[in-house]
Amino acid sequence: MNRSSLTRFAWLSIVAAVLTIVLKAAAYFITGSVGLLSDAVESVVNLIGGIMALAMLTVAARPADEDHTYGHGKAEYFSSGVEGTMILVAAISIGVAAIPRLITPKPLEEIGLGLVVSVVASLINLGVALVILRAGRKHNSITLESNAHHLLTDVWTSVGVIVGVGLVALTNWLWLDPVVALLVAANIVWTGIQIVRRSIAGLMDIALPAGDMAAVRKVLQTYEQTGIQFHALRSRQSGARKFVSTHVLVPGGWTVQRGHELLDKIEADIRRALPDSVVFTHLESLDDPASWDDETFDGG
Repeated sequence: MNRSSLTRFAWLSIVAAVLTIVLKAAAYFITGSVGLLSDAVESVVNLIGGIMALAMLTVAARPADEDHTYGHGKAEYFSSGVEGTMILVAAISIGVAAIPRLITPKPLEEIGLGLVVSVVASLINLGVALVILRAGRKHNSITLESNAHHLLTDVWTSVGVIVGVGLVALTNWLWLDPVVALLVAANIVWTGIQIVRRSIAGLMDIALPAGDMAAVRKVLQTYEQTGIQFHALRSRQSGARKFVSTHVLVPGGWTVQRGHELLDKIEADIRRALPDSVVFTHLESLDDPASWDDETFDGG
């Protein structure tokens, strides 16, 4: 799939965010609930995240060029990092609004109508989140996955708020409204931290997940049974693109042509086992002691 086509999911997120902002803001003005206000604030962050996702997916889809010979895939990590940070900002904003209301509770109005509006907004978010999450996992896009998880967090936030406001209506315990808002803030802080951590890991060239590396090693093991050896196996991820490199040691008497044909076959097998991967191999002689001098990660 052409990566540029993924921007349509970002547009879907933006449209959903605008709709839910309007609906949740209406629910807040109808009821005066600070819990519903916190829900609306998070939807504003959803909108910012959707716009950032659109921008970074557009950049990430650009082909490699002279200045970016490995492509632009890492742009996706900036999007998820910004979105994670904005989630944390939203949590602080919710806390600022909720604490004064906790100290001085205020009665809510038209709770039934406000909750109906909030439920509609939540259903919109749920449907859009599931569509985007499926696309993110299918196309290995951290931007879409982060955006989807944020929307799902918003859904759970809304559920908590709706339950809290409903309990206020049943019990007239006004303090429940700001308490629910603060719980919402704590929940989205956790989500934001996880998204930021994942973005940092990508920018730091963290190795591929254990499952991916197991698939690579399985391919290499089939060749080791024929006497070929490998070392300096390294990997990293850049957005949707996976990079794998390894040194291949063959008998010193082999011709360059025979070694080249072997490397082509190994690279093709790894790419089949690990789609969207770029594979680099380096041919060395089993009979040369210097071939074993570069096993460490710094190449020394």
